[in-house]
Amino acid sequence: MAVHDLIFYGNPLLRQKARKIHHFDASLPRLAQDMFETMHANDGVGLAAPQIAQSLRLFVVECTDHETGKHHKVAMANPEIIKAQGEQTGVDGCLSIPGYYGVNVRRATRVVVKGQDMHGKPMRVSAEGLFAWALQHEIDHLDGILYLDRLDSPEDLREVQPEDRVEDLPLALPPEK
Repeated sequence: MAVHDLIFYGNPLLRQKARKIHHFDASLPRLAQDMFETMHANDGVGLAAPQIAQSLRLFVVECTDHETGKHHKVAMANPEIIKAQGEQTGVDGCLSIPGYYGVNVRRATRVVVKGQDMHGKPMRVSAEGLFAWALQHEIDHLDGILYLDRLDSPEDLREVQPEDRVEDLPLALPPEK
């Protein structure tokens, strides 16, 4: 397996709608495993294939919900949100936009996402809280949308400061160097 290089804000691939996956072979589970390793190496909770310069509708998410303690891990191809309920407002960050985070970002509280597993088998995931947030963030990536597009005002984009407490920042931010 391998850790891939991330691409960053300004790369046009991050603004393109990713291609649907039609062919499910042994390379797809390998790519998903590489994406998990890349995400972990960068201290993220999710990663979409476009963030490693792959225009494919594929993402991985692994997180533990702070309120319930429940651990979630999923790799999904061709995801689609089929139900969204409620609204939560929070802090969002992205491995492709290092050193910054957004505040007052709004996303659904609960979502149901359908897609396919790494072998093409249909799957459906129900999520709430942090897990729902991460799924929505990664699906946005597949549609060329960044959390920056969800900010109400330029003042909602903040630069990470040395005095910022890690626990107050989104989990998707890379560690300070």
